[in-house]
Formats: sequence, structure tokens, C-alpha cells
Amino acid sequence: MKLKHIAILSLVLFGILSFTTMPPTSKYKCMIQMTNYTGEGAYVVISLIDPKGNYKKTLYVQGDDSEWYNTIEEWWKKFQGKKRSNLDAITGATISGGARTITILDIEDSKINTGYKIRFETAVEDQEYHVKDVEFELTSETVKSKKEGSGFIRYVRLMPN
Repeated sequence: MKLKHIAILSLVLFGILSFTTMPPTSKYKCMIQMTNYTGEGAYVVISLIDPKGNYKKTLYVQGDDSEWYNTIEEWWKKFQGKKRSNLDAITGATISGGARTITILDIEDSKINTGYKIRFETAVEDQEYHVKDVEFELTSETVKSKKEGSGFIRYVRLMPN
């Protein structure tokens, strides 16, 4: 009797969860071009920031050795340090000076033109840390534009995928 109830409950839960929809997202190609600095590869964290300046989501991490994540100080302290989520699916290798990389970012459509920002934080071993190497508001125009960096990033270019 109990097994029958468990089976029915499982089917009901499966049915409910099957119809749960995720918010619509769009994919954007994100090219990061680094400056010609010398030294180790840079760790870059790409975060979604709400209109009040709070971290909402980690979109991507360039640098897959979690031992060094704490060098991205603000991100670590305000988001990752408190809520350790699994980053395996959204990480890649560090980026060396003068190199470029292209990544695909998934951004919820509801975050465009509503005051949300995208932030690129960078750190290089034994060198500086840049909280806002690149930061800009997510608008219909900026998701297909080029933004200059102020630290290790020369520029970032986003384009719809």
C-alpha cells in the first residue's frame, strides 16, 4: 500500500516539475581581449549585478583552480564566500596577457533594460585586483557593443549569439 502511494506521489511531483518554466534567456558571445601585461594568467569573474549594486549571479569564471577564487575579493566576499555553488559548468582556463577568449553567456531577458549590470572583475597572481575592470548596464544596445577595460582587460565585446 505504501509503495503505491509513493509511486503516485512521484508521478504527481514529476508532472508538476515538468511544467515548471524557466525564465526566458538569450545567449551572448562574449569576447574578452586582454592587455599585454606580463605574469600569470588572469582570473576573470563575470557577474550579474542588480540595480542596487548587489551580486545576483555568477555568469562565468575564467580560471578553474578554486584555490585562487578568493583573490577576486569582492565577488568572493559578497557572493561566492557565503553561498558556495557548483561552478564546474561555468569555468574556463585563465587568460594570459595579450590573449583573447570567447565565451557564451546566458542572460535572462528580464534583466535587459531594467537597471541590471554586468561586471568583469580581474586578478593576476602577485599583481593588482580590479573590482570593476569592466562594468556596464545591460541594455538593448550594450549587449551588442564593445566596452573598454580599466585594468587587465583591454576590452569586452558582447554580441547576440
